[in-house]
Amino acid sequence: MIFFSRIKWLLPVLLAGSFFAVNAQTDHNKYYPDPDTAIQHRLEEWQDLKFGLLMHWGTYSQWGIVESWSICPEDLSWATGARKAGVADNYNDYLKAYQGLQTTFNPSKFNPEKWAAAAKEAGMKYMVFTTKHHDGFCMFDSRYTDYKITSTKTPFASNARSNVAKEIFSAFRKENFWVGAYFSKPDWNSDFYWWKKFPMSDRNANYSIKKYPEQWKKFTDYTHNQIGELVSDYGRIDILWLDGGWVRKKTDDKVNAQLLEEYEGSRFGRNPQSQDIDMPRLVKEVRARQPKLLVVDRDVPGEQQNYLTPEQEIPKEGLPYPWETCMTMASSWSYVPNDTYKPCKEIIEKLVDIVSKGGNYLLNIGPGPDGELDPNAYTRLKEIGAWIKVNGEAIYGSRMYKVFKEGDSVRYTQSKDGKTKYIFLFGFPKDKITLSEITFGKKTVLHMLGSKQAVKWSTVNNKMEIILPANLKSVTDYVWVIKAEG
Repeated sequence: MIFFSRIKWLLPVLLAGSFFAVNAQTDHNKYYPDPDTAIQHRLEEWQDLKFGLLMHWGTYSQWGIVESWSICPEDLSWATGARKAGVADNYNDYLKAYQGLQTTFNPSKFNPEKWAAAAKEAGMKYMVFTTKHHDGFCMFDSRYTDYKITSTKTPFASNARSNVAKEIFSAFRKENFWVGAYFSKPDWNSDFYWWKKFPMSDRNANYSIKKYPEQWKKFTDYTHNQIGELVSDYGRIDILWLDGGWVRKKTDDKVNAQLLEEYEGSRFGRNPQSQDIDMPRLVKEVRARQPKLLVVDRDVPGEQQNYLTPEQEIPKEGLPYPWETCMTMASSWSYVPNDTYKPCKEIIEKLVDIVSKGGNYLLNIGPGPDGELDPNAYTRLKEIGAWIKVNGEAIYGSRMYKVFKEGDSVRYTQSKDGKTKYIFLFGFPKDKITLSEITFGKKTVLHMLGSKQAVKWSTVNNKMEIILPANLKSVTDYVWVIKAEG
């Protein structure tokens, strides 16, 4: 992914990475529905899930650095910190050292069942795991590269559970999760993408695709073959989550052209060629094996982007089509020692805000080099789960109300049939609540989730006044939910 981290020495390359994502996601007005009604129905089911887990994990966790981006030579100022840390004093040595992390990667505490149990307790319903990030290291047993966790070069290969993607997918399926495979379209380890015949200069393919079409065909085949493995050999896959939106076909579509023009006009975009991997054919191939598969070709307007994925942001007004916010639980997408984790209150408020706007919340946690999550992550998941157990019915399967909020401290959702409304309160009121965006009928009954005690209400000047007894404050924490029936 294209991400922010709190590691100061990587800020320049992170800013470079974020440019395209921010511009691509700023215009949320273009969505191209998949014409397949079965996929449209599947999207409805996905929208019921609301809350998911994203996991960034790779050899880079051993250094506690940002995933992949430190080997992308778009802005050499990234290297200052690496040199000071004694990793290397030039780019080539740094790249070699980074690739050498394969030979020391041995996550001996790997226990995906523990992860799945913690995510289930938190109320998460789907997960997306990084099978391959931009650096090209495969966290699955690909036949098409030796740069993988199951290679004899990797110490963990001797472990019976070395094919971690398969183990993770299996563990989460047993807990009834939807399973998603993150896959990076660019591959900075592949000679078909970063051809060793030429120097690398940025994130793009480093050779002329028009001049060397046979090399690009090898890369396209390589990409299709690896994704083919994931959808053929790893059980049911519900979501194919493709990252690296600069790998796309240049078209005459005005939105696509504008985004590319903005990107290529930046000081980071020095390779404005079309990088077409034939996404329509790829989708046909994967759905021949997984007919209900949702495909998310991130940041690329078209039918292959079944839902949109605003990154580290929540759209101010929501979006009129399927979307999810992907966001970190800590400050970095990948593991960083002693990272700062968001307070539970903030995470729950973000979940409520996203769901009230019709979106899903994909929350990222980066496992450490030993295969464990930070204790703070487990604590947050447990705290979130305690809130979800009380208030989950207002989250799962809900849809947007006619407005998503009232003031700064009230959010709304409703049941699919519109008969039940939910009112979320960011803070327990000292006295009455006055609402103007919702109307109750004579038979409307209110109660707070977590309690069977009826809540009194009245109509005053065409506004709804609700009085909450003080004892109801103890039924939950962080955000309180009033259910309105009838």
